[in-house]
Amino acid sequence: MENQKNNQENNQQPAENKPKDLIEPKKKSKNHRKGKPQKSRDFVYELSRLFKKNQGKIFSVKRIFRELNVTDGNVKSIIVEALEKLLEKGDVYMTEEGDIAANVKTEMAEGIVDFVNSRFCFVIVEGRELDVKVNAEFTKFAFDGDRVKLEIFPAKEGVKPDGRIIEVLQRKVQQIVGKLELGKFAFVLPDNKKIHQDIFIDKNKLKNAKNGDKVIVKIVKYPQEINTSPVGEITEVLGKAGENNTEMHAILAEYGLPLHFPQEVVEEAKLIKAKTTDAEIKKRRDFRNVLTFTIDPADAKDFDDAISMQKLENGHWEIGVHIADVTHYVKENTILEDEAKYRATSVYLVDRVVPMLPERLSNELCSLRPNEDKLTFSAVFEIDDNANVHKEWFGRTIIHSDRRFSYEDAQERLEKNEGDLATELIILNNIAKKFTEKRFQKGAISFETQEVKFKLDEKGVPIGIYIKQRKDAHRLIEEYMLLANKQVAEFIYKQKQKDGTPKPMVYRVHEPPVEDKLLNFATFARQFGYEVKTKGKEIASSLNKMLTSVQNTPQQNTLESLAIRTMAKARYSIETIGHYGLAFQHYTHFTSPIRRYPDMMAHRLLAMYLNKKEVEDVKQLEKQCKHSTDMEKKAADAERASTKYKQVEYMQILTKNENKIFDGVITGVTEWGVYVEITETKCEGMVRLGDIYDDMYYLEAEKYRLVGSRSKRIITFGDVVRVKVKDTNLEKRTMDLLMVK
Repeated sequence: MENQKNNQENNQQPAENKPKDLIEPKKKSKNHRKGKPQKSRDFVYELSRLFKKNQGKIFSVKRIFRELNVTDGNVKSIIVEALEKLLEKGDVYMTEEGDIAANVKTEMAEGIVDFVNSRFCFVIVEGRELDVKVNAEFTKFAFDGDRVKLEIFPAKEGVKPDGRIIEVLQRKVQQIVGKLELGKFAFVLPDNKKIHQDIFIDKNKLKNAKNGDKVIVKIVKYPQEINTSPVGEITEVLGKAGENNTEMHAILAEYGLPLHFPQEVVEEAKLIKAKTTDAEIKKRRDFRNVLTFTIDPADAKDFDDAISMQKLENGHWEIGVHIADVTHYVKENTILEDEAKYRATSVYLVDRVVPMLPERLSNELCSLRPNEDKLTFSAVFEIDDNANVHKEWFGRTIIHSDRRFSYEDAQERLEKNEGDLATELIILNNIAKKFTEKRFQKGAISFETQEVKFKLDEKGVPIGIYIKQRKDAHRLIEEYMLLANKQVAEFIYKQKQKDGTPKPMVYRVHEPPVEDKLLNFATFARQFGYEVKTKGKEIASSLNKMLTSVQNTPQQNTLESLAIRTMAKARYSIETIGHYGLAFQHYTHFTSPIRRYPDMMAHRLLAMYLNKKEVEDVKQLEKQCKHSTDMEKKAADAERASTKYKQVEYMQILTKNENKIFDGVITGVTEWGVYVEITETKCEGMVRLGDIYDDMYYLEAEKYRLVGSRSKRIITFGDVVRVKVKDTNLEKRTMDLLMVK
């Protein structure tokens, strides 16, 4: 051991370092050593078995004691002697931190930390199919989202390898949202479930925050030693925890989304002139005398798309898809442009919209309000009654919307064939249905998940919950937007550069599902009697058949959600690899520039090519595609978090004065419990394994089920159960449930 001590001081190889928490045995007499030889050899064998069984895993010496169920100090000393023998033989090696692992060939890599819980994290390494599991004691104080250098240990095929983080290369978390707790010391308890350490705050830097306030904290010092907290400074006080406005702002801040526009952005928007000059109108195709209308949600204020239609002499229909010409107002190299580029998307929380553009633009200048002349960028098609496109035209236009329909207004006319423009809406709907039919024939997949909506009182408190209904009026508009997006993408793809390659474009792409994920889902769906094919064109048709059959069953939401998770996530890219879910070879986002920056990019590119200009910086396009994809994910996560918050709040109110029993469906099975979605409210909670008293259960992960050790009772994904609420935690947005027989 003395050699190892000297080597540590001389910075020798990690395998020769002395562990920090290795217990130095007391000096023993010769008789003492003679009395223990058999036990020492026994522990060499036990340790060898331990490392062979857990090859690739790292153990602190304290953990070795726990694994061998040893508490006696003298026996611990003998284990240390046994470890010395294994180190001398080279069967195990010692890390820089003094931890022990089997002496195997390891791999070095870089990756992004994804913290699962306080006990371990995964590191996502680009190019590796399986993530690397890192126990908390080997994370080197990395936080969720950090880029790290790590050592990866070998593992059996198909099993996630273990690893240890060597170095934090780049910190992602700079600010944290949480609740201030003031006592002898001040700490902020993070809202983010993936951050498992409280943040220490200097009491002299509270910025007038009071106990129980939600605050934003900037980390100024990360922990360097075990049992120490990161140190932070309060940068903003959001308000009292539990108040609706505070919590919505907290969710935005938690996901790194802006709470408000900088004043200079608002001021620049105010300076934009509303009046359209005659010179500008002359540059555009005039649709002001063509029947035009919008169809949007009843509470919408930003109308970024309109439909025009007129019958042609040959019996075909000229149908125009007119999109707000945002880039006419938002010029490149302006503060407004920079803000839109950074935000990349509007964010839709349960009680508010956080727009990408200031209201001066989103709700006024660019909103296609009825009875006003508006500047638009349009895709105009000549279409017959069988949904065949004969001609197309793209360019800047001016329109005058004759009518603003809500979805409910339009749906009423489609169903009753009564009211103004009912005939026109029915014609458009019939053509739209034929477009839908053609998409499905080509392999499109019909994903229509259930969307939870709330009725809120004036303080934002949920007083009702319902599922948003998608009807023909929604699908009608969707089909014409899909048509415009697809045709714009195909038009630009056909434009060639001097070297014969397609001109750069911002595409919306969607890869086919990974085969292993699809096989797992098919196996799971088969348990409910649904056959999902895993190869070729049959994948889409079998998925559609399942998604249709599962409608109005207890397992509908579960199977729909799992099917979506099986698919790859759509993203933005300058590489056109097609859109698998829509069965389009080329697809872009062109129809929502008020709320999505990639649509603004598509508008600019289309305008350039129509004017015979070229793109100068393709790399910048791809960089912005990635940023837009990242911001879209953050916005979706924030939306889900706000929904979850209101669901837990609603259940808290609903069960405040009564011990109500609910029907539910099991939506997830883990080693620590089962997730249950309550059928009545679509709220999800957890039944913890410790609260299932009738047996001891073990997890069969590949079969999505728990099995009782004694009774062999099976609790599995999709089971219909009865539950009651045990506890609700608004701060963590979680709900604990109990099963009821």
